[in-house]
Amino acid sequence: MTLIARGARRTWLATTLRIGILSLGALVMVAPFLYMVSISFTESTYVLTTPPQFIPDPATLANYEQALMTQGLPLAFANSLYIAAISTAVSLLISSMMAYAFARFSFPGRELIFRILLVGLMIPAVMLLIPQFILAKHLALLDSHLGLIVFYVAGSLALNTLLLRGFFEAIPGELDQAMQVDGANAWTRYWRLAIPLARPGLATAAIFTFFASWDEFAWALTIINTPELRTLPIVIRLFAGAGNNAVQWGLVFAASVIAIIPVIVVFLAFQRHFVQGLTSGAVKG
Repeated sequence: MTLIARGARRTWLATTLRIGILSLGALVMVAPFLYMVSISFTESTYVLTTPPQFIPDPATLANYEQALMTQGLPLAFANSLYIAAISTAVSLLISSMMAYAFARFSFPGRELIFRILLVGLMIPAVMLLIPQFILAKHLALLDSHLGLIVFYVAGSLALNTLLLRGFFEAIPGELDQAMQVDGANAWTRYWRLAIPLARPGLATAAIFTFFASWDEFAWALTIINTPELRTLPIVIRLFAGAGNNAVQWGLVFAASVIAIIPVIVVFLAFQRHFVQGLTSGAVKG
């Protein structure tokens, strides 16, 4: 009985310690976000007080009203949403077809081509800014949303193909053979068999691609000059640089909170499949 009691006590202590460490880690990660939200509801006079206040007193919506009334923010929000949605859809379509080909077809140089594709994951994006700019100039893609979409899609293909190939390889080959016997061609097998069974992988790729396109700043700042074509990260950066170097943190954080809303919506929409997508297909192949 004593041994059982000691074992139960050790289990309880281990569980309590684990929960305490995880809670502390979660608090450390969430605290900056909570502080940002707090400042977004704080009057400019009380911003960056010491010690920091996580509960604004007094609270105000003036920062949100000013952000929404700013001419560039609503248009930039729409631009970013449009670009991120199109980039995600096109990237998923192309990368899923590529992944299905790598997983289901045998052709000369298949593994070599796949490894060359993966080299793109090893190159920092900032190193490609100048070559991309020269290429975009020759293709007449500068100062356009198409220039953003094309390079966002190209930049996401390697990771998405890697993720989805593992899912397609996990689908039993007998299912493909059965559909072939019934007369289904490659497109039918891809669209009606592979895509429905790879939903967790598609959800994971969709989240990664949308986040990358929505948050991207360097490439958009490099090629976009027309104010009407600016994306949300650029406009938020302009908020931070306004006022003779006196950063309006309340306005910046209010705009940042608005920018987070689509990210939260997309994650909640696909979070059912997200963990499964990371822990199954992503480690195969």
